[in-house]
Amino acid sequence: MRNFLKFLTSKSFLIQLVLALVVSVLLVIGAMQWLKATTNHGKFVEVPDLAKLSVTEMRSIIDQSKLRYEVLDSANYNPSYPRFSIIDQTPRAGSKVKESRKIYITVNPSGYKKVTIPNIIQVTQRNASSMLKAVGLEVERVTYVDELGKDMVYNIKYKGKYIVPGDKLPKTSKIELVCGNGNITPRAEVKAESE
Repeated sequence: MRNFLKFLTSKSFLIQLVLALVVSVLLVIGAMQWLKATTNHGKFVEVPDLAKLSVTEMRSIIDQSKLRYEVLDSANYNPSYPRFSIIDQTPRAGSKVKESRKIYITVNPSGYKKVTIPNIIQVTQRNASSMLKAVGLEVERVTYVDELGKDMVYNIKYKGKYIVPGDKLPKTSKIELVCGNGNITPRAEVKAESE
């Protein structure tokens, strides 16, 4: 034990300890300088505002900013943005990021996705309206024809043409319901009288 304590206070141990400390400090300083040079420490690029730009315009701006991008799946159609334009980006415009940072882009699709018309024939107008609203369709108008079932849906029209359950329409389309008014049709009266 005495030899060990003597060694700790010896001149050769102290020289080696100082050399080890100097080498460690130089290695840390060198590593810090290398990291600063390779990570562009303190150098940032401002993320440009890409909202409402087309994909082609966005690519040009991203390249000029020395950033990268990745297009995420298209979102639900937003009518307040042009078709195939940028509707969202991460990180947000104005954020400070490193060069070559990837910007995640969401593109507005070309239109609303299509939805299937539910089977609303022989369903009350009130229930039919709820079923249509649930899939994203709107009832623009209700017209009545002579049919015995009052407020019962007998036909569906879209832009003046008859359509059937199972057909597909763009979401938010406005359709017309043709319902019965509770009156017996002249055909049914004639048939009933002939019996």
